[in-house]
Amino acid sequence: MAITAAQVKELRERTGAGMMDCKKALQEANGDMDKAIEILRKKGIAKAAKKANRVASEGTIAVEVSPDYKCATIVEVNSETDFVAQNENFKALVEKVKGHVATASVESVEELYQTTIDNATFEEYMKAEIAKIGENIVVRRFDRLCVEGPGVVNGYLHMGGKIGVIVAATCDKEEVCDAIKDFLKDVAMHIAAMNPKYLDASSIPAEVIEKEKEIAAAQLEKEGKPANIIEKIIPGKIKKFIEENTLLGQKFVKDDKKSVEQVLNEVAKAAGGSAKIVGFIRYELGEGIEKKEEDFAAEVAAQMK
Repeated sequence: MAITAAQVKELRERTGAGMMDCKKALQEANGDMDKAIEILRKKGIAKAAKKANRVASEGTIAVEVSPDYKCATIVEVNSETDFVAQNENFKALVEKVKGHVATASVESVEELYQTTIDNATFEEYMKAEIAKIGENIVVRRFDRLCVEGPGVVNGYLHMGGKIGVIVAATCDKEEVCDAIKDFLKDVAMHIAAMNPKYLDASSIPAEVIEKEKEIAAAQLEKEGKPANIIEKIIPGKIKKFIEENTLLGQKFVKDDKKSVEQVLNEVAKAAGGSAKIVGFIRYELGEGIEKKEEDFAAEVAAQMK
């Protein structure tokens, strides 16, 4: 049967597939739009499979904070190139993925890929998007921070999604939570910039402290300090290590005369109560991914085979 330009246009808009692919799918489906979408999806899955072994180390980090500031979600979606990461289709995909992750009752990426989205499994949906965008795309990881009772969360994105942070606090009353909400975003900005390894002193594993003591002692011995002096100096060095490596101990980026904990206490006290930061999660795009280095000429030659 004859396929009209209007049908091809509609299918393109609904699937993002190429014009000729849409025309062929409509011809194969005898003009049935839903069947044509199914045909393209199947073809998209086949195309996506060829891209699945490519290293996806670019992309973006996205943060979603619920309207009541009680739950925050952070997700990393990777693409192969930064060029695609700037693509509007990729950005729209990330927004949809972020919203889906925020509401899905799953705890792992494996579970996420088995959920349902747009009347398909999430895995099928992603494969269709890979075919449309033309690069391997993966949801690499996600996390959530939620609070019950008097509590508040907030988040921050840095450098257009290269770094993302979510942070949570509890309060003695909701009025205090409302008062520290914006400050918590400043704390997330601080975390993005200063990259604290731990929340507070109690979060640091004992073996880490012991290792720092060993390192400090060795350095002091090399300087020729006697053992009795070394014993007196080490506590001060450990205190400094804790201050520099814990969120609550670090000097606040907006006021380096005070620690993050001191400023938090001041803001909460001004609101008539107290607050405590209970957790944070910081993502840096591509951290831990081994990027594949290839000779550009060889890559072009390989694609021409």
